[in-house]
Amino acid sequence: MPNRLLKFTNREVAVKSKMHLISVSLSFLALSLTLGCSEPLTKREQGGLLGAGLGAGTGAIIGSTVGHAAVGALIGGPIGLIGGALIGDQLMGQDKKQQEQQQQIDQNNDEIQRLRNENQRLREQ
Repeated sequence: MPNRLLKFTNREVAVKSKMHLISVSLSFLALSLTLGCSEPLTKREQGGLLGAGLGAGTGAIIGSTVGHAAVGALIGGPIGLIGGALIGDQLMGQDKKQQEQQQQIDQNNDEIQRLRNENQRLREQ
């Protein structure tokens, strides 16, 4: 009986070690990708990285309950990547729409100011 408990403890330690290794590796990967880019990351890229990290972490946790943390991380990572990239893409679309609307507002304000100036000039004649 004590031998069985020792195996369970060793297995538990191995699973925690795998999870720790996966989380450190993903953190290092995210950090190197972030620092290695010459341009700032787009929201799509940020969402993809965040989603991949969360997906891999969640997958590792779920996988560790059945004894396969690495498999769970390998499945969860790409799923999170796709989900995060889709969310980031939606945010980019909203930002683009807001920029277009602000540009139209600025053009309208310029036209209003031009018309006011023209109106003032005509009154003074």
